[in-house]
Amino acid sequence: MQNDEILRTNRRVYDAMADAGNPLCQPAKDSELANPMATIDPSGWLGNSIKGLRVLCLAAGGGRQSSLYAAAGATVTVVDLSRAMLELDRNVAAERNLSLRIIETSMDDLSMLNVAEFDLVTQPVSTCYVPKISTVFAQVARVLRPGGLYISQHKTPTSLQTSTDTVADGTYRLLHPYYRDTPVPPPKSASAAAGRLRETGAVEFLHRWEQIVGGMCRAGFSIEDLVEPVHAKRDAAVGTFAHRAQFVAPYVRIKARRQSSSNDTPQTAASKLWIPQ
Repeated sequence: MQNDEILRTNRRVYDAMADAGNPLCQPAKDSELANPMATIDPSGWLGNSIKGLRVLCLAAGGGRQSSLYAAAGATVTVVDLSRAMLELDRNVAAERNLSLRIIETSMDDLSMLNVAEFDLVTQPVSTCYVPKISTVFAQVARVLRPGGLYISQHKTPTSLQTSTDTVADGTYRLLHPYYRDTPVPPPKSASAAAGRLRETGAVEFLHRWEQIVGGMCRAGFSIEDLVEPVHAKRDAAVGTFAHRAQFVAPYVRIKARRQSSSNDTPQTAASKLWIPQ
């Protein structure tokens, strides 16, 4: 499958999800917008305030990420492949009187953005939709200023390897090879857990830990923290998303900092803007 075909397929999937009001495509709630930092920074990685920071919400259309960061006082650019998802951002901006720059493009082509343009790049789960994660990291490194932060969340490799449904004893099977360069086959089941873990019809790729963590380091980032958000519930019904999460962490969230390099211009390398720890 060629890259253009992958992009077209995943665009159609998210356009349809946005038009259908899928739970993954819901704008931020009033309660979240009233205290946005509690939602966007549960680990306390950004300090008390991001007011005035230049933030890129990457592959983050849907009216949620962009509105939360704008409500917290950041200057926000949101990029997404799906026009329908970005329309949700436009609607929320109009309703909330928020200022957003909205760009329709793939996460692996940020050529329209300037070098070192951003203080913070935030990316929800989305890297699984491109075959080469290294290209995404290179693009982020180019547009993020030295010292800036890259906060990203990814589907874990093991989660993409593992069945979405249980076997007879209430456990899950490891189905797919770890070393692969082809898309992960779709789930055979249409269960609620499968719908939460995999986007129906999307083309998804498994990226190994070496490609995720090592790839960030090779792109010029240092990893400062890594967490696996807990979705497991001890009393969850067998076969549900929360039950499966007892066995396999579905996501990983990574805090990485852009390091200076010999390719940085004196202007970007000398930036004095400080991001709170």
